[in-house]
Amino acid sequence: MQELKDRLRAFYDSRIGLPIPDDGLVLDVGSGDKPSWRADVLLDRYPDDAYAGQRSGTGHTRVDRPLFDADAAAMPFADGVFDYAICSHVLEHVTDPVGVVRELTRVARAGYIEVPEASAAKIIDFPSHLWWCRLDRSTEPPTLVMEAKQAPAFDPEIDAYLKRSDLAEPVKRLIDSRHHHNVIALRWTGTQPVRTIGSHDPDFVERTINAEAHHTRGGEAVVARALTSVLTFRKPRRRTPIAYDDVVRPELRRGDGALLEPRIYRF
Repeated sequence: MQELKDRLRAFYDSRIGLPIPDDGLVLDVGSGDKPSWRADVLLDRYPDDAYAGQRSGTGHTRVDRPLFDADAAAMPFADGVFDYAICSHVLEHVTDPVGVVRELTRVARAGYIEVPEASAAKIIDFPSHLWWCRLDRSTEPPTLVMEAKQAPAFDPEIDAYLKRSDLAEPVKRLIDSRHHHNVIALRWTGTQPVRTIGSHDPDFVERTINAEAHHTRGGEAVVARALTSVLTFRKPRRRTPIAYDDVVRPELRRGDGALLEPRIYRF
């Protein structure tokens, strides 16, 4: 019972109880198939189904709000335009996490980052992840440390055993049942230190981008969506229309007064 309470508390703190004013403008970077309930604008570099391996859950990108198909390390948004930026389970997929964090802290004043923690990921990990993630608490604020993976699995022998014994999925479900112990969750204001260790083989990066979809948590995604709907039913959301020119970089402005629509804007 206590474990269930802990899981619900962690879910609420990371997904629902965000420190955002009612009229705050919120960006979700790498929104995929499960954008934040509170996000006003979405950004996802791989919205097409051909890249479903980069996502979990249902696999199909949700485009129920304005979605910018753009590089997270070179966002098309103006400086400080967002009050809050959410980047959950994205940095482990990108080749330039330092650049993405730099952009997050450029376009938003505060935000939330979540990545898988290395110790759990080394037991069983997604084939589309590029980094082992750790938190260096010797600095203030703590530094997110990303170590380049050289292969999909930490130990190929253990990985092969889990697959041939059909234990991979049961082990993954067991680890996922302690999800709040398996992630690094960071709320930042102003800046967030991050550094990388090592580099990637280009062929390995190409394989991760084209990895087969890993939608084994589709049921959990549905439950999470339903739980989010219940918990946010009476919570206020920003309803004010957003002008295109109010969020993009000055050189990208159109001067036509157009409002953002729930469709994909490609850059």
